[in-house]
Amino acid sequence: MSFSDAIKSVFSQYANFSGRARRSEFWYFYLFVLIVNVVFWILFLVTGGASAATMSPDGTMTDASTGLAAGAMVVVGIWSLVGLALVLPTLAVMIRRLHDQDRSGFFWWLSVIPFVGGIIMLVLYAQPGTVGPNRFGADPKGAQVAPAQYGAPVA
Repeated sequence: MSFSDAIKSVFSQYANFSGRARRSEFWYFYLFVLIVNVVFWILFLVTGGASAATMSPDGTMTDASTGLAAGAMVVVGIWSLVGLALVLPTLAVMIRRLHDQDRSGFFWWLSVIPFVGGIIMLVLYAQPGTVGPNRFGADPKGAQVAPAQYGAPVA
């Protein structure tokens, strides 16, 4: 799955919490979210979000501004709206990624454990999904599994 295919797939299933998501779909979407945040961060800095703090001759810091520039406030407002718009598809792709491994979406709650929750989720999201259909749907890679008595999966 390509970067653009992954983004289209996630947005076409904007609030769909059922089904399965491939690793590539999940990680490409996270790359997309990272790129969006970096772009907004750069816009924030360019529009005056960086404080005009300066060093005075006596060595103390002085703040020349009393708040954010108007352009930076607009960027923050738009950034907030975009962030809110990305909450549902991000949560949906996270849960579908867990479904790909035949895990319940409630495993997502592990991410709220301070310090170790993020590490646990990183490990879970990086693991391959189950081959063939599971209780959450067909394999998104399209792999077929032969009956157990025949052994290896059929390509």
